[in-house]
Amino acid sequence: MTASRLKRWYVIHKWSSLICTAFLLLICLTGLPLVFHDEIDHWLQPHHYVTLPTGTPNASFDRLVATSHRIYPDEVISSIFVDDDEPQIYVWMAPSFARMKADRDAIHFIRFDARTAQVLETSKPTSEQPKTFMDVMLALHTDLFVDLPGELFLGLMALLFVIAIVSGVVLYGPFMKKLPFGTVRAERSTRLKWLDLHNLLGIVMLAWTLVVGITGVMNELSTPLFALWQQTEVKAMLASHESESVPKQDALPSVQAAFETAQRAVPGMAVTSIVFPGSPFGSPYHYLLWARGSSTLTSQLFSPVLVDALTGRFTAVVNMPWYLRALEVSRPLHFGDYGGLPLKILWALLDLITIVVLGSGLYLWVARRKTQATRLARIVAAHESAHAVPAMTRTGP
Repeated sequence: MTASRLKRWYVIHKWSSLICTAFLLLICLTGLPLVFHDEIDHWLQPHHYVTLPTGTPNASFDRLVATSHRIYPDEVISSIFVDDDEPQIYVWMAPSFARMKADRDAIHFIRFDARTAQVLETSKPTSEQPKTFMDVMLALHTDLFVDLPGELFLGLMALLFVIAIVSGVVLYGPFMKKLPFGTVRAERSTRLKWLDLHNLLGIVMLAWTLVVGITGVMNELSTPLFALWQQTEVKAMLASHESESVPKQDALPSVQAAFETAQRAVPGMAVTSIVFPGSPFGSPYHYLLWARGSSTLTSQLFSPVLVDALTGRFTAVVNMPWYLRALEVSRPLHFGDYGGLPLKILWALLDLITIVVLGSGLYLWVARRKTQATRLARIVAAHESAHAVPAMTRTGP
């Protein structure tokens, strides 16, 4: 590699690293508790349930819907979520779909015991709920509390992180070729020791940081990617129903029957949520049911199933576009939540090492500037001293 090309890669590495480091440190620090979000949520807000025989079936969704409308008779049901970790079902409601579309924080939930249909909790609208610790961590990690602009900005920072990783790999060979792999010159200056450690940890962590960086970019693009899907394929798919009227909730066919219809359409998968007709997150003319695979590898891959909201008949299993499939795969890889607690612990350790890499890079930049400033001060002092001697000679006796 020529000297000029090496210098260009060095400039790319330096500035891509410096621009994103502060935000990457924030992302890494907030990512630590998010890796253990399930465990932290269970610790901060433990849920208790009645003991029932193993295999007790869930209550009918129709019963949950009737109870929800009885508690809030003037509201609409937006969706139902079935928790596969605990025996609970959430029914999400809003004053109206128009209000929900204008303000997504207008929704609230009723939490049921999935087996007995007992109401366990009713919440206030999201806008009136205090932010929990995990809410704050998630917002800082994903959008800095500014929604889409924050998501896109952090996506750009993640992209700069990927560029910094690639440019660091290009520089590693030329800068370390005269040293055995893994050398840390601890007996030399502090800056040189940290430089060797920064290079070593960076190259050892290469695969993981690349995976987390690229999946981080994908996750920050989730909102525009889903919007693209809705405005293209979904819109074209629903065009043939535009002449139909949107049914009112009291005229909808059985939710339980729609659930069973969808379950038959995707054997081997588990239906985890039901989006009601008219919801901004679904179809005006269908129940939209989301089903996911039952194995470790497929548990993060979802398939949407449409059931006609007038007849209750199966309509279609919608094929997800490649970019949304890539997004689904990226999520578990980013948070490491597909292999149980051991993988989460590994992810947390790798996150901590990444914090060391980022912090050492920032230290090296500051130390280099101090060294350059010291050298410049010495040169100026020497220059002033050299000119002071002749001046004294000329003005002396």
